[in-house]
Amino acid sequence: MTTSTPDAPGPAYLNQAFVGSEEGRPLRILAEYLEPLKRFQLSNIHDTVVFFGSARAASAGPMEQYYRDARELARQLTLWSKSLSSHRHRFVVCSGGGGGIMESANRGAAEAGGRTIGLNISLPHEQRPNQFISHDLFLEFHYFFMRKLWFAHLARALVVFPGGFGTLDELTEILTLAQTGKLDRAIPVILYGTNYWKEIINFDALVRHGMIDQKDTGLFRYADKPDVALALLKGWLEPHLQSPEPGFAHSRTRQGAGP
Repeated sequence: MTTSTPDAPGPAYLNQAFVGSEEGRPLRILAEYLEPLKRFQLSNIHDTVVFFGSARAASAGPMEQYYRDARELARQLTLWSKSLSSHRHRFVVCSGGGGGIMESANRGAAEAGGRTIGLNISLPHEQRPNQFISHDLFLEFHYFFMRKLWFAHLARALVVFPGGFGTLDELTEILTLAQTGKLDRAIPVILYGTNYWKEIINFDALVRHGMIDQKDTGLFRYADKPDVALALLKGWLEPHLQSPEPGFAHSRTRQGAGP
């Protein structure tokens, strides 16, 4: 294969200086859609359950109970999904690929012998991939918005453990999509850690000030035990067991649903 050199640039798609340039940004964005799509097709991934939460919730320390619970919930969910009669991988545990809650979710799924996805983000500091992600299902993104697209694109449900700015950003993105009806299907949300979430986000105040409707508080449920969260997930996921196509979320407009 011909490679680019300063004297003989060769094909534009092999010119790394061009691909990495301002003009090449649309190509990089497109690659962050098409490459994961191909990877999930090759790995026979049908749909996912996404776990969000802080990278700072370590296996030892003040947040360790959340680490243990995320690990156990992911383990139980994966055991259940593996018991299903399907030729594709269903309800695969997906995380942001880093440490803390993300690591614990991937770890629990791996301990159950399942496939597990990590959608990592390239940052100057802090975010490093954890060791429990399935090798062929580790993806690293440059763009936050493309990473968030893939969180939503295959998700059948979301479990949100305590976290900071990143977790809040990811949670409110999904809640906004659900509230506005932008997606052609619901993505149910579990807020894990009732006391934490009721202190961090005062949903009742948002209702009282008219910023959201009372019905919007039905977009999520609270849970504090892995078995309670698993029961909620199974209740939401079982109706989708006969879905023949990959669970891609399609956007809706005034004209109806579309890709």
